[in-house]
Order: sequence, then structure tokens, then C-alpha cells
Amino acid sequence: MLLQVLVYVLTPLAAVVVVLTRLRLRGDGSAAGRLQISHRVLSLHTLFGGLALIVWVLFLAFPADSLPGGAAAGIVAIGLWWVTTILGLLVLARWLPARGKHAEPAAVDSWSKGPWLSMLAHIGLLVGVLVFTYAYLTAAV
Repeated sequence: MLLQVLVYVLTPLAAVVVVLTRLRLRGDGSAAGRLQISHRVLSLHTLFGGLALIVWVLFLAFPADSLPGGAAAGIVAIGLWWVTTILGLLVLARWLPARGKHAEPAAVDSWSKGPWLSMLAHIGLLVGVLVFTYAYLTAAV
């Protein structure tokens, strides 16, 4: 029961991570960090995160026998969440220290003064996806 509640609490938080990552990094690429992240990585993070959220919410909201593919919808959603998480960790890599003669200093933005918001979001998403996976494997959801 507690695991099921945890899944229902973490689901909207995962959605917030996907949306805020998109909002924070959209535009001219002047977001905080040391490296610019490819717009392709950001777009894939948003796409897979959106698909993961849709499939996961449908899986949680409806009985497996009423969904196309049945219980496989949960597996698809978990897979999409894992891809989103990996892409999010790639986004987080922009904070890795740059070395070399032409390395630029880290940039800051108005949302934070360092990598803490990004770290909280993407490591939190990793923990959330681990919980989703465990809950699915133990049939808690």
C-alpha cells in the first residue's frame, strides 16, 4: 500500500522534472552549466518523458485488460521512463568540470546558483524510476 502511494506521489514529480528541464533549457542555450546541451537531447528528453507520462498514467488509471497490450503497457512505460532518465543524466552532465586551456567557467541562471536544482531533479527522477520499476515488478501497481 505504501509503495503504491509512493508511486502516485512520484508520478507528478517526474512530470515536473520533464517540464522544468524543457523550460529551463529552451531558447538560446544560455542556461546554467559549463556545456551547452544539444537541442536534440533536450527534445528527446521531452518526447520520451511526455510519452512515458502518458503511458504510465494510463497504466495506473485503467485495468490492464482495458489497455491495448494489457500489462505490457506498464513495461513500455517503464522503458520510456528509463530512456528519459538516461537522457536527463546526460543533461546533468553539463555541470561536469571542464578542463583545458579554452574551458569556460560555469554559467549561472536565475533559477539557481549552481547544479543543485538539476541534480535534485535528475537524481530524483532516477530514484523515482527505480521505485516505478520495483513497484511494477512486485505487482504493487
